[in-house]
Amino acid sequence: MRVFLVAGEPSGDRLGAALMEGLITLSPEVRFDGVGGPLMQAQGLNSRFPMSELSVMGLVEVLPKFFHLKRRIAETAQAVLDTQPDVLITIDSPDFSLRVAKLVKASSSIRTVHYVAPSVWAWRPGRADKMAKVIDHVLALLPFEPPYMERAGMECDFVGHPVVNEPIASEQDIKKFRVDHDLGDAPIVLALPGSRRGEVERLAPIFGAALQEFLADPPSTRVVVPTVAHMVDVVAEQVWDWPGNPIVVDPRKLPSDEAQAQKRAAFASADLALAASGTVSLELAAQATPMVIAYNLNWLTTLIAKRMVKLDTVTLVNLVSDTRAVPECLLDDCQPLKIAAALEEVAATPDAQHEAMAITMERLGRGGEAPGLRAAKAVLDRMNT
Repeated sequence: MRVFLVAGEPSGDRLGAALMEGLITLSPEVRFDGVGGPLMQAQGLNSRFPMSELSVMGLVEVLPKFFHLKRRIAETAQAVLDTQPDVLITIDSPDFSLRVAKLVKASSSIRTVHYVAPSVWAWRPGRADKMAKVIDHVLALLPFEPPYMERAGMECDFVGHPVVNEPIASEQDIKKFRVDHDLGDAPIVLALPGSRRGEVERLAPIFGAALQEFLADPPSTRVVVPTVAHMVDVVAEQVWDWPGNPIVVDPRKLPSDEAQAQKRAAFASADLALAASGTVSLELAAQATPMVIAYNLNWLTTLIAKRMVKLDTVTLVNLVSDTRAVPECLLDDCQPLKIAAALEEVAATPDAQHEAMAITMERLGRGGEAPGLRAAKAVLDRMNT
């Protein structure tokens, strides 16, 4: 069986790698082609170009790279048509992925699967109907998503989120992380300003100012900044003058499994986290790390988002647990003083989030079959019906 996969950002790389591992388990003769990051490459994918080229977010941020991305879309779609795989699996990054699927469908009957349902329950519900024209089957991460996709005419399976299958860092892992980074017994605050250059450059100054305010009283607290390999230098440049003598956790010299273990240990070591909005909230919840979520966008994208978003929260822990346990400082509220106040609130009552995080992990499938394997079974079962 030949599978062509397309992922455009680190979270998609993790999803793709878990799916590939599941497909290998169920169908050892499977062969992979496409675009992906280091985790997918570790499962046997020879990426046709660096996945980092696609890690762009925000309407305005995309504009300078528009023609390059358009060429990559055409190039990727042509590669699918040339190789004629049994299935094309696009993973998140809908602005890129669905355009590839549209070109493929226009010239072939190749089966298309999209991994990660669009958040039509939050904004732009019409996306599901448009997506149904080019996608046959959706793999959903959240348990309440299948009805939205099925209503639009697509097959859809809830497969769980791979984060629930990741190990929980042990006390030994935490101790080693502290020793390796000379942290002693100092309190730790994680700072996670994103995995894309644009969002890091936009959020890092705000996060730094918020931490300056928050850490005014306990100067012994250390700031730890985990990041992805292609962003280490960018992040280091942005945080060198932050308070808390920040440590940028560099995964570049480690094998992917050790890099992921180091990241989990960093998360579990922390007393508190300040993070950009995104999948990272689930990674923090998996390690039971209390958090504050903060995010803003380019001013034009912000204006558009305000008109289109339908929910009062964007944090997945809040949505899946049906609580509002995780404070958010979004868009106009993404200001240093407001973020610092939220950090102080969570630091004073960290246990308030633990129940919501536990509910989230249970509802996403912790303790059950590995989501990557469930996703692989769903792909194969639907292909054989």
